[in-house]
Amino acid sequence: MRLRVLLAAVLLLGTMAPGDEIKVAAAADLNYAFRDIAARFEKDTGHKVNLIIGSSGNFYSQIQNGAPFDLFFSADIQYPQELAEAGLAEKGSLYRYAIGKIVLWVPNASKLDVKQGLATLQDPSVHKIAIANPAHAPYGRAAVAALKSEKLFDKVSGKFVLGENISQAAQFVQSGNADAGILALSLVVAPVMKDAGRYFEIPASEYPMIEQAAIVLASSKKKDTARLFIDFLKKPEIEKLMKAYGFVVPQK
Repeated sequence: MRLRVLLAAVLLLGTMAPGDEIKVAAAADLNYAFRDIAARFEKDTGHKVNLIIGSSGNFYSQIQNGAPFDLFFSADIQYPQELAEAGLAEKGSLYRYAIGKIVLWVPNASKLDVKQGLATLQDPSVHKIAIANPAHAPYGRAAVAALKSEKLFDKVSGKFVLGENISQAAQFVQSGNADAGILALSLVVAPVMKDAGRYFEIPASEYPMIEQAAIVLASSKKKDTARLFIDFLKKPEIEKLMKAYGFVVPQK
């Protein structure tokens, strides 16, 4: 009898479908935070997360052209809003998940005093400044707005080194290909960068709010699992983790 029960259990397990794999297009400021969150989601649910990191504007164009993502986490709420209006998002799936911040960051070897804020970038020793390309990266647009707010843009824009996204901009400064960078707080507080440099948090009043939002794509074949991932972000322990990465979590 016990043998029959054991055999039945083995057969049942053999017919159970494995966990889904969802393709998540995520803005580059989420590079470290979402790798952490995706690992926890996989452990808790058995589902897999194929995390694709890039610029929000590029993902927006790719989705318009039929890119096979299940979820899109944008660093700018406007992109998912426009996709929703075009019928490319699952109805009612728009979720405002975070507000981002920008900082001025230099490596530890730098002699620059970042406590002076963006004015530091006028120092003669600063020859290259890394920012994300403002043409399609929200953090790049925020950097430009902050510099214009302090009337520094015309003085330093000739020094720009443009990253395809904010993660690549960070790599430029880390590698020494730029002397300083205007980066996402979520990247510089991550373990891989935390002890590698110093930063100054740029006042939020100097740039438009970096309001970040996500959607489930209407074309997704795994909408239930995609919604489950969004719900996972709403857990108190995950919201706490997002805050630890420097994000402001909007009040529900």
